[in-house]
Amino acid sequence: METDTSWRRGRFDSADGSRQILFGRMYEDVEIERGAFPSGCRVFSIASAGCTAIRLSAEHEVSAVDINPVQLAYAQRRAAGAPMETGSAERLMQMGRMAFPLLGWRRSVLAGFLELEDVGEQTLFWRRYLDTWRFRTAFDAAMSHAALRLTYAAGFLSGMPARIGPTLRARMERCWAQHPNRSNPYASALLLGDAWSEPSLDIQWASTIRFACADAASYLESCAAGSFDAFTLSNILDGATEKYRLRLFAAVKHAAAGGAIVVMRSFAEPESKSPANFAVLDRAILWGVVEVVEADAL
Repeated sequence: METDTSWRRGRFDSADGSRQILFGRMYEDVEIERGAFPSGCRVFSIASAGCTAIRLSAEHEVSAVDINPVQLAYAQRRAAGAPMETGSAERLMQMGRMAFPLLGWRRSVLAGFLELEDVGEQTLFWRRYLDTWRFRTAFDAAMSHAALRLTYAAGFLSGMPARIGPTLRARMERCWAQHPNRSNPYASALLLGDAWSEPSLDIQWASTIRFACADAASYLESCAAGSFDAFTLSNILDGATEKYRLRLFAAVKHAAAGGAIVVMRSFAEPESKSPANFAVLDRAILWGVVEVVEADAL
């Protein structure tokens, strides 16, 4: 049980130590869920930093679960109106941003890029001023499996693309070609680390969220059949074993009402093209898979 998912340890690395806040904010575009879930759903959500659960609570009945008690407590604080905190993911990204000036990525240049609204202009700007040889060389080295093993446990890297750097650069360009930067808060969060104010952080309805510290599969197995109309599972299968994946899918099917919708994300590259993969529509840039399917199809 202790090795079925790397998320149990509450840390990205393999060192012994206490659990941590892994995510100070969520890098998942909640508009995917808002477009996929019919009004008034009973929603099961991975709590993470609370962003998705808080935003969905305005329209749905939300149960938010996290296996990491430190992360769950943080999500609860945010739902009560507490400010955003810095998690492990933000610290790691900030370390990377410290090298931006050496690559020619001055903050003023990035700020100008993020003010653009024309996707064609964004793509040209990216190729001309940002996706330089110097950037590609440094980024691909920093995002190699060898480098990431210094900060991430093996379980988190097992499903990652073979060439992480080029894959993530391609996803960035895909986003610039699809979504106007000026109205994309996730672009600013990724490139500058800026906090943002979104309707998703409106806590008016957040007091209705039911929080629980539990493993997702165990929690859903304990629920009555047909308890949920929708599920947003974040990317909890990144870092999980095949045995756990099958167990989670069985638990989702058990807890799903008829026609229930499931949204799942993954850093992995999709195995094939699928009309159920909405990664191109997710403004958060990072994902290879954003699958929207009915629970029965799992």
